[in-house]
Amino acid sequence: MAGQRTRRRIPEATVARLPVYLRILSERFDAGVTSMSSDELAEFAGLNAAKVRKDLSYLGSYGTRGVGYDVEFLVYQIRRELGLTHDWPVVIVGAGNLGQALAGYNGFGDRGFPVGGIVDVDASKVGSVVGGVRVRHLDELAQVVQARGISIGVIATPGPAAQEAAEALVAAGVTSLLNFAPTVINVPPGISVRKVDLAVELQILSYYEQRRASAAPAAGLRAVPGERRRGATA
Repeated sequence: MAGQRTRRRIPEATVARLPVYLRILSERFDAGVTSMSSDELAEFAGLNAAKVRKDLSYLGSYGTRGVGYDVEFLVYQIRRELGLTHDWPVVIVGAGNLGQALAGYNGFGDRGFPVGGIVDVDASKVGSVVGGVRVRHLDELAQVVQARGISIGVIATPGPAAQEAAEALVAAGVTSLLNFAPTVINVPPGISVRKVDLAVELQILSYYEQRRASAAPAAGLRAVPGERRRGATA
């Protein structure tokens, strides 16, 4: 339709980097910075400038030569593209230690994802208040979702209960899931799933720690190039 902004499909890798840009730009704006070049943004993000420019071009933002990007406007563009111009209430399935920690984290609400409901099957938890929200039974999940217009669900259950939680969320009308459970869940086509696996993240960190540890002795050997290795002959 004439007058409408043509929306290009943005690659998933670019979508994954947009929140990183948003965090950096928001922090710089709060610090009084009004413009940033692609080189500066790339340095903060740990990327190359060409990739940053390519990512931002999907938003229709190309910056100004010699000036860079208008930080405030770029923040607005990214927020609009990520759907952050209004709140997205979420429902948490699982009121155990993890669910309680997530519900009590103010950062979700501050960034547009207020906790609209928490459900559990444990009778000892149902009726309690976590993060200002009363825990309700899993059987009431559909009512919570419909009453608050929720489309995002967070799975914070033990692994064996995650699939049942996912199925209950989908049946209730939730179309996007954030899975903290240490297991893979199966969902119907059209349901978006993001998995947060803390063990995997720690394993990735251990890889870098091992590389540092392996590099240290090698650096020590290189520091004394005139020293012969044991057993070497002249």
